[in-house]
Amino acid sequence: MHFKLVVAFVEDHKTEPVMQAAREAGATGATIINNARGEGLNTSKTFFGLSLETQRDVLMFLVEEHMAREILETIAEVGEFEAKPGTGIAFQIDVEDAVGISQQLNVLKEKVKEEV
Repeated sequence: MHFKLVVAFVEDHKTEPVMQAAREAGATGATIINNARGEGLNTSKTFFGLSLETQRDVLMFLVEEHMAREILETIAEVGEFEAKPGTGIAFQIDVEDAVGISQQLNVLKEKVKEEV
């Protein structure tokens, strides 16, 4: 099997809906890093030195390559990345090798058979 790492930076209040949608699209789990901060084209607004931007979470999904694009598009739709600029981004990276996923391999094999 070949894998992709789907990484999404989402506003913290959208973490749960994005997680649920990714699971429905085929993701078998995720790693979440809370309270990330980022900056886009425009600098952050501050008030007396305090940042006014919302906190973001980083969601990382190790997924089978045949399901990666659908999961990526689902995350973008639920996170409203294209509809509302500045709400988050997501991308996928090729994974050369992975360990510690033997429990998920059986589930993934069945899902891939259904997809292909």
